[in-house]
Amino acid sequence: MDIPTLISIFFALCGAGILLSLAAPASRQGNVLAWLGCLASIALVLGGASALLAGKNFSQPLWTLPGLAVTLTVKLDSLAAVFIFITGLVLFPASIFAAGSNISSRAFTVFMFGLYASIALIFLAGDVVLFLLAWEVMSILCWLLIVCGRERENGHAGSGYLLLAMGEAGTLAAALAFLLLAVAAGSLDFNAIKSAASGLGAGVRWMVFLLSFFGFGVKAGLVPVNFWLPRAYVAAPRAFVPVLAGATLNLGLYGILRVNADLMPATHAQPGLVALVVGTLSALVGILYATTDNDLKIMLAHSSIENVGIVVAGFGAGMVFVATNHPALAAIAFVAALYHLINHSLYKTLLFFGVGEIETQTGTRDMDRLGGLGKWMPLTALGFLVGTLSIAALPPFNGFVSEWLTLQTMLRSAELTSNGAKLVFALCGAGLALTAALAVTCFVKVYAMSFLGMRRLEEEQKVNEAKSGALVPMAILAALCLAFGVLPTYVIPALDMAINPLIGASASDALVPPFFAANPAHDTLPPAFVDDFHDLGAQVGQSVLPGRGLVVLHRGGEANPVVFAMSTSYSFVALIVLLLLTYIVIRLWLTRDRKLARRLRWDGGVRNLLPEMTYTATGFSNPVRVIFDAVFRPTTVEDTRETVAEHFRTAIRREKERVHLVDNLVFHPVRTAVMWCARLLAGMHRGQFNAYAAYTLLMLLVVLVVFLLFQTS
Repeated sequence: MDIPTLISIFFALCGAGILLSLAAPASRQGNVLAWLGCLASIALVLGGASALLAGKNFSQPLWTLPGLAVTLTVKLDSLAAVFIFITGLVLFPASIFAAGSNISSRAFTVFMFGLYASIALIFLAGDVVLFLLAWEVMSILCWLLIVCGRERENGHAGSGYLLLAMGEAGTLAAALAFLLLAVAAGSLDFNAIKSAASGLGAGVRWMVFLLSFFGFGVKAGLVPVNFWLPRAYVAAPRAFVPVLAGATLNLGLYGILRVNADLMPATHAQPGLVALVVGTLSALVGILYATTDNDLKIMLAHSSIENVGIVVAGFGAGMVFVATNHPALAAIAFVAALYHLINHSLYKTLLFFGVGEIETQTGTRDMDRLGGLGKWMPLTALGFLVGTLSIAALPPFNGFVSEWLTLQTMLRSAELTSNGAKLVFALCGAGLALTAALAVTCFVKVYAMSFLGMRRLEEEQKVNEAKSGALVPMAILAALCLAFGVLPTYVIPALDMAINPLIGASASDALVPPFFAANPAHDTLPPAFVDDFHDLGAQVGQSVLPGRGLVVLHRGGEANPVVFAMSTSYSFVALIVLLLLTYIVIRLWLTRDRKLARRLRWDGGVRNLLPEMTYTATGFSNPVRVIFDAVFRPTTVEDTRETVAEHFRTAIRREKERVHLVDNLVFHPVRTAVMWCARLLAGMHRGQFNAYAAYTLLMLLVVLVVFLLFQTS
């Protein structure tokens, strides 16, 4: 089946889903979304995979708008194919999960199918008009989905409007960037814009970069335009928030990459350095707030800001390498960023499935009130564990590969000639390394305080295992997290198909040496190099596996033939073998003649350990809160002490309110300045006719002076 047919089937299924949702009774809305949503997602995955692996692009003009003299065009290239593919991978389990969430609203199902279609249409748009139209539809549908589920879920009415307002502000900035490009090209078609981009001046390039970067950065959740994201995640209904985190967040990243890597490739390093710094700051700020927050949804929202920051830092590094004529390193940076984008979509969707089920069963998202859920929800705990290991970047799961590649890319700044650029890369690399360490701390807290330890819920609160409607999509995504972690040498060449046309260099050649003798490129490797790695086992599996090999390795010169190398494939096999040997030695040899004896656990000398005595999420994250107090800068809103006879202290109550760093540094100063101007203008209103006449006369004099100055010049 060819690519245009698959794309047509996808849109036909979305349209059929809308019509069936309107016709079907409320009790059948979940079935409609599950069946048609899954079929549409499969068509999307197949279409994206076919376009990516086959390297075939297609373009189909739709109709011409007479007033604008532009032809709306649907186009699928290899870059859009990556986003189409990962969107399909997210929407498939998300449709199953949403269907199992007791959907009874026709409006919700209709809006979901409309959102599916609008997301795909953004990636398929071949001109500015279709792109912005699809973007507007997507923004409105996201707002409607939050409003649609708000009454049932919570009362955050303003969060949906904040999402819409911020989205519109970002859309306006992005539209201005497209307008600058279109004016220079004399066309609204992406191909014409790309052809004319080389003639843009430095000033226009900076304007396009800043408008597109921060315009699309609003949707991606970059600092400092990220304050809407935690509020929107909390307000979104449980059936929608996985799509919001796993699919719509990628739209902002796609816009940044499409404009600044495809339509207007970097010619100077400065825009890339700006993206690198902003991405690193977003990652660090996001993980700091995620580590110290105890609400599972808000914590995952801040974690999304962190992961988006890592992706944008990779984009920035790639832009710098493109501008400084290091195409191979640029290809590695962009592949690492796209790899992390895919990984984030998979494990963040998985984690939101788990959070949705935790909230359904317990009625809370507060980690200080949770604990011991692994005993009552073992399958949910297992799926959530895979998600936490993946997002904490621990091997052999997918987050490790992309974060490891990103950090290695930062170290390749040694190839640059500018000392200033090297310093920026060094500082950002250190910031990303700190981010990775804090991510481990964060998700150790999340899993341990939610699923391990003692139960802190009330005894009468019943907790049951999640139903199959949640467990099946969690199992699908957990398997994908493992597959994308164990098989990076197959993922990298696929992503290389999208990056190669933009950069003109191959990430596969730079990262995946053809150690397998059956590969045609095997003869290009130096024989001595192959022999050395043959002794290390780099060719194990070549008789049964296709491809270039199972080792990710970046080659250097003769003095340093291996810059960095790793293989999660072989590591995974070694891990399985070690676990089996450990089981055999301990279970079948050391303890085979011993009988199991159950005794009361030792609780530090306390006969009855109460849940209130155990470690809480607040206590776990308190060291991070203390160390980074200069960042958080909490405000004490209550500080009271109770004493007896003014000498003996019986109780201390201290309550602190934390204001976000971005609010303190960006929005509060702006608000203060606006209020000062407002008070200044308010002071001018004296209620006296003579004063108003004086203002009018003064303004006329100013206009006259300006007019005379222009006339003389």
